[in-house]
Amino acid sequence: MSREKFVTIVSTAVPLPMENVDTDQIIPARFLKATNREGFGENLFRDWRYDSNNKPNADFVLNNSKFSGDILVGGKNFGSGSSREHAAWAIYDHGFKVVVSSFFADIFKNNALNSGLLPIQISEDDLEEIFNAIESDSKEKFEVDLTNQTLRIQSSGKAISFDINPYKKECMLNGYDDLDYLINLKSEIEAFEVSYC
Repeated sequence: MSREKFVTIVSTAVPLPMENVDTDQIIPARFLKATNREGFGENLFRDWRYDSNNKPNADFVLNNSKFSGDILVGGKNFGSGSSREHAAWAIYDHGFKVVVSSFFADIFKNNALNSGLLPIQISEDDLEEIFNAIESDSKEKFEVDLTNQTLRIQSSGKAISFDINPYKKECMLNGYDDLDYLINLKSEIEAFEVSYC
């Protein structure tokens, strides 16, 4: 298996209530020289996290020790712009396992699923409720249950349902990438071949 299995997580969340966050803001183009997935997390939101002197920007949420967790909560239209898969790699490599928004660019959403990062698309009202919960208590916890496809706000108990492609869901539950999935079916493929020879 190439990735950790994703079944259920309980975590605090990092709020990024900005709309139209594009892939160049997530990982600037000058950091796209590598072709493997490791090391991109250190440059996640680089131009927002650091000033022109390479000093941490105290106003940016990832530099605020008040917020932490495996869940990134973004504004509407997250991951727009170019199709670079490095954006999903950077979020995952930084340590996030889930990104929540009321709308994702399709290419970003697919890149996230292919990278082991779970994109959860919910309504704008539910997104606002999550932002409010984090604002009220930065230690608010959320439970993400992939099997039942729910995101639960622990303090209120409210469960928000989300959709996911069934194939990608199976891959994430088992920690498979596309190749792992095919290897897992090897005996079935071989049996099929024998039956038609």
